[in-house]
Amino acid sequence: MDIITVEELRTRMDAGEELHLVDVREPHENAAFNIGGVLLPLGMIRSMQIDEIEDLKEKEVILYCRSGNRSGQAAMFLETMGFQNTKNLIGGMLAWEEKFGR
Repeated sequence: MDIITVEELRTRMDAGEELHLVDVREPHENAAFNIGGVLLPLGMIRSMQIDEIEDLKEKEVILYCRSGNRSGQAAMFLETMGFQNTKNLIGGMLAWEEKFGR
């Protein structure tokens, strides 16, 4: 698992890169504020319900949560399931909101 900062992610988003973002927060957190990632709560990843992203095993997958803790766990779980390029958004949505607002 690698890391990515909110600044790096924002630069890549603004450049129009095709990114594979996965939000591992709960649905109510995602509904309140999100940056466009696929919602796949950590509990679903732990129970290996990852059909939505199964085809991304060979691609870069950027995971985020509220603070970076759950997404770090999710990245490690995905690596054990064969994902080869996971990145954890350091500081999560708290860092994003602090730097860029909603």
